[in-house]
Amino acid sequence: MKIAFASKDNIHVNQHFGWCEMFYIYEISEDDYELVSEVDSSLKFDDEIDKLEYKINCLEDSDIVYVSQIGPKAANMVQKCGIYPMKSSHESERIEDVIKSLQKMMQDSAPLWLKRILLKK
Repeated sequence: MKIAFASKDNIHVNQHFGWCEMFYIYEISEDDYELVSEVDSSLKFDDEIDKLEYKINCLEDSDIVYVSQIGPKAANMVQKCGIYPMKSSHESERIEDVIKSLQKMMQDSAPLWLKRILLKK
């Protein structure tokens, strides 16, 4: 499963989806993870729809996008592309902690939304 994190530093989830200038994409399994790409998403667009479509294209083939904030229109567009949007619980949430939490869910009893993602693979 691939997760795109919106981050300024590849340590914390600290970027808004629409303003994010870099996505860090990790491949995770139940017991392992690795950074597979760093995607520059810094191009600027005047039109909001163009900007959101660009950001979504930057997610490559991610299953989840994990951000500090995401607007309702962007969340809808992301979901329509088959990507599950998630918001961090606080500004200093660490990427590694999010990954470990997801791995624990995968190992135990995954919630329905996560099972759907895993079955897709």
